[in-house]
Amino acid sequence: MNHRLTVFDSPLFLGFDHFERTFDRLKKTSSEGYPPYNIEQIAENALRITVAVAGFSMEDLDIEVENNQLTIKGSQKDSEAEAQRVYIHRGIAARQFVRSFVLADGIIVESAYLDNGLLHIDMKRIEPESNARKIAIKAPAKATNGHSNKQAIDVETHKGEDND
Repeated sequence: MNHRLTVFDSPLFLGFDHFERTFDRLKKTSSEGYPPYNIEQIAENALRITVAVAGFSMEDLDIEVENNQLTIKGSQKDSEAEAQRVYIHRGIAARQFVRSFVLADGIIVESAYLDNGLLHIDMKRIEPESNARKIAIKAPAKATNGHSNKQAIDVETHKGEDND
């Protein structure tokens, strides 16, 4: 088996294997350059993704967030009038696309709007409340035979020490 080493292979990262799968999925789609996009910071805790979707209507576009992944899909349906056209040269492709972005925890999509062939998706970072909590350390439960389930540890004493 050919296994590559990643930062998530460390035993200090428990339960992060889904990130590795997400990175692999994004590597496959990130090499695709269509459609072009910008990512900008529009306020201290606000971001905007702008995707160039000239020729797509609102009905042709779909935006979905699932498991911290924002997916934008574009699919144009040829109308009857479009099917009847005879092109001498067709340089404007009516092709489908899927563009994905991984969102950090705490990033929420607030709105999306289409303006002059540009799809704008506004996001906001929500500062998480602290969820630190104390974990109680409990003594082991007593076994049914009256003996404790504790494992004994032999402690060696040295000369000169009291053995109380």
